Amino acid sequence: MVNIQKTAIIGCGFVGSTIAYTLLQRGTFSEMVLIDADTKKAEGEAMDINHGLPFVHAMDIYAGDYDDIKDAALVIITAGANQKPGETRLDLVQKNTKILRSIIHDIKAAKCEGILLIVSNPVDILTCVALKESGFPKERVIGSGTVLDTARLKYLLGEHLKVDSRSVHAFIIGEHGDSELAVWSTANISGIDIGHFSELRGSTSEEHVWEAIYQDVRDSAYEIIERKGATYYGIGIAVARIAECIIRDSHAVLPISVFLSGQYGLQGLCLSIPTVVGQNGAEQVLEIELDAKERQKLIESAEEIRKTLSQIV
Repeated sequence: MVNIQKTAIIGCGFVGSTIAYTLLQRGTFSEMVLIDADTKKAEGEAMDINHGLPFVHAMDIYAGDYDDIKDAALVIITAGANQKPGETRLDLVQKNTKILRSIIHDIKAAKCEGILLIVSNPVDILTCVALKESGFPKERVIGSGTVLDTARLKYLLGEHLKVDSRSVHAFIIGEHGDSELAVWSTANISGIDIGHFSELRGSTSEEHVWEAIYQDVRDSAYEIIERKGATYYGIGIAVARIAECIIRDSHAVLPISVFLSGQYGLQGLCLSIPTVVGQNGAEQVLEIELDAKERQKLIESAEEIRKTLSQIV
């Protein structure tokens, strides 16, 4: 039986430990097990986080193994090789596919009945691999997708338009990577068309401005990695948001990586698409309105994923 208040994090590197810390701060769960190939690393992270418990929410946090995840409602997988400077997310595919297959084998052996949330990169590819290897229903295998990319877009648009980024409504969809695309045709600020809002704020709204913002979003991970070696704070908060939507059954719309079965004329692969997220995982994949240019870019992004999948599956 699934314990809705329990999560497991597999992989205690920068990303996994940051997610654990963020979930503690938010009080999302009452029990959290940390698993890593380096048992001492998991133990150290659990000890360190536990020392902050007197200042936050009560939570049982411990290092464990796969026997401990049987009743976890959410299993967050961050394990994998790190992205190196100059290396694309797709360059990681062979190394991280092998690692993920081993993890999924152990998850199945533990008879886990929870939702799998893939965070390791390349996330769309690995979500497909996890779905195939696990045999779980497609709604129970999701990836963090372009949730963080979308947050980056909202942040940069908020800075450009001098408005609270929480009032910005826009999506990055497709591959979480170089072929992702911004959906400008429906972007708005609290219901006001983004172009019109830009004029109201006295900002420039020419296409080259939006293109520059999109490129900043697309390349931001590379910029951060070049400066500090890895990204982990942003994704830590993004994954915590996804976890909250599942545990609280909030039915929020997030661009997670999901399996497509005909939406947008695509099927047999995972892409980041706006999806209703709740206690059952990916409750409904939304086929939002795209203009002709955006639809073509989504098809091209899907082809990049399909090309890579054909080499590993």
